[in-house]
Amino acid sequence: MTKSNTDKLIPVIQELQEFAFNQVGSMTILRVLGYGLLLLALFDTVETFVPPSIMNPVWEFQTFGALVERIPVALIGLALVFFGELNARAKWEFLAVKLLSWLSLLLAIIFILLIPLGVSNTVRLSKQSYNQINNLSQQQITQAEQVEQRLSQAKPEQIESFLKSQGRSVDASNPQELKTKVLSEVSQAKERIKLQAQANQSTQRLNLLKNSVKWNLGALVSATLFFIFWKNSSWARSR
Repeated sequence: MTKSNTDKLIPVIQELQEFAFNQVGSMTILRVLGYGLLLLALFDTVETFVPPSIMNPVWEFQTFGALVERIPVALIGLALVFFGELNARAKWEFLAVKLLSWLSLLLAIIFILLIPLGVSNTVRLSKQSYNQINNLSQQQITQAEQVEQRLSQAKPEQIESFLKSQGRSVDASNPQELKTKVLSEVSQAKERIKLQAQANQSTQRLNLLKNSVKWNLGALVSATLFFIFWKNSSWARSR
């Protein structure tokens, strides 16, 4: 190779060296960001489980949802840490990426196992919510029926005196009509209680179903992504 050709190659080599140096710097920044995101995800996870309330379907369902909602941070962190495979790694990173690779498989299994638990808690909470609303409405209806019974046995004059004590204006010209009107209002109140209970049950069921579908599908997607990370990080486990 002539001297002139060598002189021409020197700038090219220098540019390649500078490019490689910049690439290493960029990978380091991305990986540091990845480790930071994983630490933040760990802090969020610990906070989610404190205080624990095992066997409480409300706590289990809400915790399941919180984990799924916060998992994108961990996924992004893993992607950044795995970026560049083994290139320009510090010595301690070889063990770190190996552990994170196996952790990806463990998390994939955990999120798969959480799906049946999420479905089970959805059913339990749906029944629990229905019973609570139904019991409350039944108590209100019972109270209304007791009032209705007392009013039906009361004299019109007593009803008139009671309404005046409540600050309501009454038409004293026809006491019997007044009694009939008040009994009709109580009957209408009972119907409103029933309709309101049905509306509340429908709303609660819809909200529960929406969250359940979103979180269970989110768990399935998260498990799939974790498994893909594990499968494609065999370079970390083979070292």
